[in-house]
Amino acid sequence: MEEGTGRTARKHAQILQAATAAFLRHGYAGTSMDEVAASAAVSKQTIYKHFGDKEQLFTRIVLDTTGQVDALVRLVTRTLAGTEDLDRDLAELAHRFIAALMHPELLALRRLVIAEAERFPDVGAAWYRQGFERVLAALADCFERLAGRGLLSVDDPALAADHFVGLLLWIPVNRVMFCGGTYQDDDLPRLADAATRTFLAAYRQGASSPARSGAAGR
Repeated sequence: MEEGTGRTARKHAQILQAATAAFLRHGYAGTSMDEVAASAAVSKQTIYKHFGDKEQLFTRIVLDTTGQVDALVRLVTRTLAGTEDLDRDLAELAHRFIAALMHPELLALRRLVIAEAERFPDVGAAWYRQGFERVLAALADCFERLAGRGLLSVDDPALAADHFVGLLLWIPVNRVMFCGGTYQDDDLPRLADAATRTFLAAYRQGASSPARSGAAGR
């Protein structure tokens, strides 16, 4: 990489890092480009050269995070695609899934996107579509395949995916969204095990050859 290109890339990364911290701390309206420039050790003109304006910078920061969902999609498919022990593997997925989605930085970004949904509805919709919705689609596909193998009884795979994620996240996400802070990590495994048991109790009813060789939460 040429020296000039390297400096440009470093400045670009510095701006993104500084702006992300500022937006998460102060929100969109409370963040000034002067603050971002000072924190990134660049001029405001440099920020405008890289990102155009404050709105484009905000949009870039939010949408860049959707790439992190790739890891969750891979986790879903890798864990469930060829499972021979549904109780064990679905419980493992639940534990890792809830830990990832309750990460403090992701929760802070979620709050930010929700807070700015009226100002930037397209950004919020894109963040959901390119991020969380892709995970739900991967789950739905896996549940449909498991139903085809006789391990689950699923009429509506998309609804089943919503139910599974809802069981996992309803309690901890709502608590932190309303009360702030983060959720007690040591309670997340209990919620993951309870969600797995409840989901299997509902969606294994009527399955032709249920896999019961393991037990959720072991």
